[in-house]
Amino acid sequence: MQKSECHGGLQLRNRGAGNCDQRASSSAQMKQGRTPAQQGKSSSATGSPESARKLHPRPSDKLNPKTINPFGEQSRAPSAFAAIYSKGGIPCRLMHGSVKHTLQWECPPENLPFDPLLITLADGLRETKHPYTFVSKEGFRELLLVPGAPEKAVPLLPRLVPVLKAALVHLDDDVFARGLNALVQLSVVVGPSLNDHLKHLLTSGSLFIIKSKIPTYCSICC
Repeated sequence: MQKSECHGGLQLRNRGAGNCDQRASSSAQMKQGRTPAQQGKSSSATGSPESARKLHPRPSDKLNPKTINPFGEQSRAPSAFAAIYSKGGIPCRLMHGSVKHTLQWECPPENLPFDPLLITLADGLRETKHPYTFVSKEGFRELLLVPGAPEKAVPLLPRLVPVLKAALVHLDDDVFARGLNALVQLSVVVGPSLNDHLKHLLTSGSLFIIKSKIPTYCSICC
């Protein structure tokens, strides 16, 4: 009786050991069957802090979403004036001098059409980078000095006024100064024809400043 019981116990033990060997061999085969890429993904997925953060998100992640750095350099498309200038749409170029800069026109300014050149130069007054700031400011001034400028500029006032207003309400002080100077130059050229447009041009904040600049024939300011 003892021998048979011992023999039966040995058989049970052998079966249990065989089952353990089979499970160990099958798990080894599964591990060997994985590719290195799969093994790397599994190890990185379980061990990297990013995966741990995804599996267990912090409460602060909901309160602090990812945003664009406002102080980083963002790629911006060129402005309309810069694009026109780079394509040669402005018939003048900046000449760097030893004392001051000047403009070199491709043809005499009096032979150039004011439409749309004068409006394009007025739109460039809102530029904040060199050489666009100088080209727009000086080009606008020199174009208004040519013979016959009043007759050419008056018909453009309905389109010039919104552009100059955009410069007057600009947050940059230099842009506001260029817009104000351009408005004074335009008022000298077109005279009382500007009066009907001043109510659309002036804001309550800039009215006091412009009042001391505009000539006395402007009835709305004076």
